[in-house]
Amino acid sequence: MSGAINYISFGLLTVALLFRLPDLRRHSSDPSLRAIIAVLGFASLCFLFGAPPTVTVINRVTGIPNLAAPLTYGAITAYSASSLVLIACWRGGPSIRRTSRNWIYGYAGVLLCIAVLFAVGNHAVVRRTDFDTYYAKTPWVAEMVVLYLLAHLTAATVSAVWSLRWARETEVRQRPWLRASLMTIATGTLLTAGYSISKLTAIGACWSGQDWPAVGTSVSSLCAGLGALLTVTGFLLPMAGHHLSGWADFVRLASLDALLDPVLKDHALRVERPHSPFLWSTWRRSTILNGLHEIEMFLDKELYDQVYTAELRRLQGTGELRDRKDAEPEAVATAWAVTIAKAARRCARRSADPFSEPAPLPLPRDPEALVRIAEAVKHAQRKDRSVATDPARAGSL
Repeated sequence: MSGAINYISFGLLTVALLFRLPDLRRHSSDPSLRAIIAVLGFASLCFLFGAPPTVTVINRVTGIPNLAAPLTYGAITAYSASSLVLIACWRGGPSIRRTSRNWIYGYAGVLLCIAVLFAVGNHAVVRRTDFDTYYAKTPWVAEMVVLYLLAHLTAATVSAVWSLRWARETEVRQRPWLRASLMTIATGTLLTAGYSISKLTAIGACWSGQDWPAVGTSVSSLCAGLGALLTVTGFLLPMAGHHLSGWADFVRLASLDALLDPVLKDHALRVERPHSPFLWSTWRRSTILNGLHEIEMFLDKELYDQVYTAELRRLQGTGELRDRKDAEPEAVATAWAVTIAKAARRCARRSADPFSEPAPLPLPRDPEALVRIAEAVKHAQRKDRSVATDPARAGSL
């Protein structure tokens, strides 16, 4: 792999790492967050230490021939362990601590062996790109190379098997971002396994008197680069999915936010939107909940029941949603949209008095429920530019 590609990959991974580091300060006790930080950090070091220009700099500055090799192998080994720990954290279960601890201790042993074998081996001739195959027959150094390759291959294989097995579970299939993440990780780790396999194949060829330089350098580098980037992308997908879903909810909740806007402004409940776009969804949802709490005394239980019954009958009668289980959430959302609209108007008119007793209507707080209500508001506004408040018209919503 060329130095340019190495440094581009290192830069991208470093940016992702810097992006996640502030979260570590706020949630330092989260093991999965610590694991993803470790994955990003060690993956970036793999590309940095493996770049030929970096190899030259390390050798020149330290004066130790080929010191970049064990540093790269150590970064790859630590990255492998971090990947296994992260998947274990995602999987959860009662044995997560024991499983993570076993992987950490096992790969810590591999790191120690790499250091010891490099220290006792003879590696005086500097090799920038073909260290593995050049020293394939050198005592201790060859053992060091084979050890880290087997450790890497083990981690890649286990990660791929775990990811594919988990992605097939019914619970995961209902969470598209997590399933896409696991499938991407599985693809990336399988490609990464090609790095170890190609290196071991080239070493085996050296042992049998053959010379396959392209397999040990070009093929392995291609597998390492594509595999690592895909794997890290897979690890980042749940976070990206969370933010994308949040932004989608921010847009979808706009109609409900606008409906409550007069109440929010009149009672000084409208706070300034935060600068960070990653907080916009939370800000809008909190604002809506503040508005709903303010109009709680104006909610009309009788109106809600009439609209709910009429809408449920309409959905089942027209055949749009014949199953009550499917029709009920839509009917609830429409009933809430009408009831909230009327309550907001009553609250905005200072002359209107609240009900003497609050309606026994539990305010919707679930994000999905709020989104459905916002969509019902938008649908009604699109149909006649205002939310219907007459129960007789509810069936036409």
